[in-house]
Amino acid sequence: MLFFLHKKRIFNLDMEFLYIYIFVVSFIATLVRSTFGFGESLIAVPLFILFIPLEIAVPLSVLISILVALVVVVQDHQQIHFNSAKWLIIFAVLGIPIGLLILIYGSEFWVKIGLGLLIILYSLYAIFGKKRLSLKTDNMLWLFVCGFISGILGGAYGVNGPPLVVYGNMRSWSAKHFRATLQAYFLPASFITAIGYFAKGLITSDVLEYFLISLPAVFPAIFLGRYLNRKIKDNSFFKYVYFGLIAIGLFLIINSLLTK
Repeated sequence: MLFFLHKKRIFNLDMEFLYIYIFVVSFIATLVRSTFGFGESLIAVPLFILFIPLEIAVPLSVLISILVALVVVVQDHQQIHFNSAKWLIIFAVLGIPIGLLILIYGSEFWVKIGLGLLIILYSLYAIFGKKRLSLKTDNMLWLFVCGFISGILGGAYGVNGPPLVVYGNMRSWSAKHFRATLQAYFLPASFITAIGYFAKGLITSDVLEYFLISLPAVFPAIFLGRYLNRKIKDNSFFKYVYFGLIAIGLFLIINSLLTK
């Protein structure tokens, strides 16, 4: 069924163009992920699904996420808040099965609309809200809320990032610590998600083929993003992140309406 949907979607599409498109999107998405610590799925999935089905785009994004996280963890393990990452991972595991059910049985149209609205509303609150909750130390309630929701979003769309941004912002992490800590989360969380996809038959030959095409784009983007991350001032970091989230949320909604 997935194969049929995929071939139907790209029946009139030149395959060479599709490969170049996947390469370019993978580079841009990975550059954002390596610079800010998250966000490649917020870019990659909406752009991938212009030409490939959601059931292929999401697993492809997750495989790229695993690779990026592995490289960054090796590079910058000294910057990781391991306790925060540990509990976010544990609570995310509880949410991933719910996300898988949403991906398999949910409506693609309403999924993208709902996700876009959620991202936009919280980003506006974070930017313009007069009061922002601040945590001096790790808080188990907020670790659970952010980790669990992240697991659901990751399982459903490969988009773990927004709840993690919320927690990192509350903890006032620096740009370097935010980037590194999120990768310590993404590595096992994305790997567990990929196992779930494999068990459900979502890691297909098409997904693996596109993943191999993305590799020459992913590696240079990781190292360029690391350089850019160190150039960003910490007091401006989360403003850039939230404005980026608003843009992605708008894209999700507009794309859903145009392709309905």
